[in-house]
Amino acid sequence: MPLVVEAGARISRLAVFVPVDATGQARPVVVGADAVIGAFAVVHGGTTLEQQARVEEHAIVGQPELGYAVGATYPGAGADTIVGESAVIRAGAILYADVRVGSGAVIGHRTLLRSKVRVGQESQLGHNLTVERASVIGSSVRCSPGSHITGSTVIADRVFLGAGVRTVNDKTLTWRDAHREPVLAPPRFDFGAKVGSGSTILAGVVIGEHALVGAGSTVTCDVAPGVVVYGNPARVHRQVTR
Repeated sequence: MPLVVEAGARISRLAVFVPVDATGQARPVVVGADAVIGAFAVVHGGTTLEQQARVEEHAIVGQPELGYAVGATYPGAGADTIVGESAVIRAGAILYADVRVGSGAVIGHRTLLRSKVRVGQESQLGHNLTVERASVIGSSVRCSPGSHITGSTVIADRVFLGAGVRTVNDKTLTWRDAHREPVLAPPRFDFGAKVGSGSTILAGVVIGEHALVGAGSTVTCDVAPGVVVYGNPARVHRQVTR
């Protein structure tokens, strides 16, 4: 399958293209106008870089999922992976197959986006983040470095997560159990919510619109819109002052 390179694109001679996945399926790679691919970047089949997108050195884009995880075995099949217009994938970041990154978004150094993750336009994900499968991150979101976003988490537009935030989606800690699969309940962050650094958000918890979670909190139950909570466990202390 062809490598399609549009006008003005700049590709390092040390970049690597892998058009064929582990199942033997070949997919094209499209590099849009004025896009940039740095040295030692690895781009897999099915990837589209829209115009002026940038993939820095040692980044991996479109990596097929291979092996066992959460009750399923992945065969290493590629899929469409899109890096939007003017989006930036920083050095060392890894994007699995079937990831979508919106226009103007920035994915930080050594950040990992697992399969089916969606990132909205103009969002910024700091370095050393892990975003697990099928999580949805809205537009104009800020995720600070070192956080873990568990699978299928929903983060609405304009949410702010501080550094080292931990999210949980499994109440039973079930893994590779022959008799049952885990029942997962990811947390949700509604529009404009803010979570301070070092906080832990437990399974199924909803952080309401414009709510504020203080640094170092453990959130065990839903947080109503527009309130300030903090502590271990987190408790309501006042309304957000606008």
